[in-house]
Amino acid sequence: MSDLVVKRLPAESGTSGWEAISRRCFPIRTLDGDVSADWLIIGAGFAGLSAARRLSQTRPGDKIVVLEAGEIAKGTSGRNSGYMIDVPHNISSGEYSVADEAETRTEIAQNRFAISFAADAAAEYGMSVRTFDPSGKINAAATERGIRLNANYARSLKAIGEQHRFLDAADMREITGSSYYLGGLFTPGAVMIQPADYIRGLAAGLASKADLFERSPVLKLERLGGTWRAVSRRGSVTAPKVILGVNGHIEDFGHFRGRLMHIFTYASMTAPFTSGSTGRDRWALLPADPMGATVRKITVDGVSRIVIRTRFTYDWTVQVSEKRLAAIAAEQRTSLDARFPDLQDVPFEHVWAGRLCLSKNHVPAFGEVDKSLYSACCENGLGTVKSTLAGVMAADLATGTRSDMLDKFSDQPEPARLPPEPLAWLGVNSVIRWQELRAGREG
Repeated sequence: MSDLVVKRLPAESGTSGWEAISRRCFPIRTLDGDVSADWLIIGAGFAGLSAARRLSQTRPGDKIVVLEAGEIAKGTSGRNSGYMIDVPHNISSGEYSVADEAETRTEIAQNRFAISFAADAAAEYGMSVRTFDPSGKINAAATERGIRLNANYARSLKAIGEQHRFLDAADMREITGSSYYLGGLFTPGAVMIQPADYIRGLAAGLASKADLFERSPVLKLERLGGTWRAVSRRGSVTAPKVILGVNGHIEDFGHFRGRLMHIFTYASMTAPFTSGSTGRDRWALLPADPMGATVRKITVDGVSRIVIRTRFTYDWTVQVSEKRLAAIAAEQRTSLDARFPDLQDVPFEHVWAGRLCLSKNHVPAFGEVDKSLYSACCENGLGTVKSTLAGVMAADLATGTRSDMLDKFSDQPEPARLPPEPLAWLGVNSVIRWQELRAGREG
């Protein structure tokens, strides 16, 4: 018998602007009583919901139950910047172009598989272009070093035949209305999503195919004979097979302990505005330096907002303080004002933190971790795509649906062990801070 008490539950810091401006179209259901199912999925983010959709395709007659500790889109899945990126995007490196050609081709194929899966879901469930926009992405450079990083990235893309296009300062000014940027590198394969809308749209689309219970955290997970039983506050779910889509919280279920880094990143969203010189209605910029600022503009019915994301911190407690949120928001205010001085009187309406999970060797926490218990966790900083992929692959692994994609995804080492705390905390945060300082005006 396996028996685990889950002592630490997800805790969110601040209110995600994406979730605040999103509207849900389905009621909240909580688990109340004891339920039996063919499949239990724990976590209703990109991984969990993608796994549920895949199971509904390959096992349409099976009963699927999804348990979510909080509410749909209020957790990590509704707190990211909303980029589904096909080309390499390793934020733990000093620049994006780092892998050899064979590795890069494999990664791109996997990312595009996940994006195609998401695109099919968006089409099937009637998501609008505001929710799922295949617009490509721009790596924006604000310094000469950023220009060099983009040039290095372009060379690696050219070597494998990937489309890309350089933008000069005038192009960037036309797109954004800002003279802050010296240039950019456009790649066409990325999709911009409104993450809270996408996750809620995915959940709503699965309503007839899976039972989704929110505000129903798993407090205990036990295996009795050939069956798993997950105990929540007011009920339980019994199923022969379980998929964990809980990202870094997989450690709290007893797996990959001491091997995962809990990284927080921070974002602010402006109040709505109609004036100011901010270029086109919609645009999205990633930084040429991975430690720089991600900036997005959205416009709905003639009213615009800008979202800026900067800073990373490593916190093994999996929670950050309101004081830190306020301090980083002040830094983000300075970054935004430097780019758009006309918006100095437009306040931030929402400030929040979101969690990433990284491994030292940049691999997922994936596979069958106990008998009929499967992990689809640790997205390594690109949760929209990597977690979508992991969820699908975990469903295929659990059902015995073999493919070349699954074989390659499974053929990876486990996450490397980290130094003991507080050495890991000190080392990781020191490297992050040095990289952020080196980014300079890119941040």
